[in-house]
Amino acid sequence: MAHLIKIGNSQGIRIPQLLIQRPNLQNTEIEIQLVDNGLLITPIKTTRQGWEKQFKNLSAVQLKQEINQTDGNLDHSAELASGEVWEW
Repeated sequence: MAHLIKIGNSQGIRIPQLLIQRPNLQNTEIEIQLVDNGLLITPIKTTRQGWEKQFKNLSAVQLKQEINQTDGNLDHSAELASGEVWEW
């Protein structure tokens, strides 16, 4: 059970550890929405978090190898509706 507590002129919610651990909310920013019968607390999704740092840490050689490896795995053919295969 969560409890409201006074924090200065505001109020805060004291949430039991189990309720934070199960939806994996620890150390995350959350969004609070007003719903019909109360509040909905959800984590703010940070997609691609850390990608920029990883990209900056790649050397030019590593980046070229990654691109070439990915390009080599792509299928450059396309099957048309008639069943005919079109090569790029």
